[in-house]
Amino acid sequence: MTETFFVDVWSDVVCPFCYLGTRQLSIALEEFDHRDDVILRHRAFELDPHAPPSYEMSLDELLAAKYSMPIERARSLHEKLEGDASALGMTWSMKQAQPSNTFDAHRLIALANAQGRGGAMSERLFRAYFSEGQLLSDHATLETLGTETGVNDVATLWDGDAFSDDVRDDENTAHELGITGVPTLLLDDTFMVVGAQGSDRILDVLTRAWARG
Repeated sequence: MTETFFVDVWSDVVCPFCYLGTRQLSIALEEFDHRDDVILRHRAFELDPHAPPSYEMSLDELLAAKYSMPIERARSLHEKLEGDASALGMTWSMKQAQPSNTFDAHRLIALANAQGRGGAMSERLFRAYFSEGQLLSDHATLETLGTETGVNDVATLWDGDAFSDDVRDDENTAHELGITGVPTLLLDDTFMVVGAQGSDRILDVLTRAWARG
């Protein structure tokens, strides 16, 4: 393999396994001998396209209601996720997280992609949600985060439907590929890793994808 190959990453910025998985990917790439030849492409995937801009319930309450489980069980699951994040060097606060619709956040990532800052923007949005309790459907918040990340012209996104088609195209491609859950990594258009399977597993697939190419 001597040519650049792509790693397409479908994720949602309010998906805990997506944040874990992208961090695992970053760790795997640090150990991958051909890291400089890899180009990451961040793709949109909404866990709930019909989600409202905000909820009155906490994340614990939403999870408990969705799966008909006791609130204590939901809280325990979120605490485990916080532990998994800590093991990867991240500090999460699931109690502060504000679930929301993420369509406009994905539009912002698409704008950032066009300026070569998609990875940084995706990471910043993950951190804003999981560590800082910020509301990612709020345009003022998105503008602040985008500007902070060095993305230009964020304010004009809300004047129309710019980059909406990019988000829908990503989601349509995911559907065509049979992707029903995230994170999903597509390596060199051939190998697929679904879920936060760990950096060792991702590195193994990266190595096999490179050798096959």
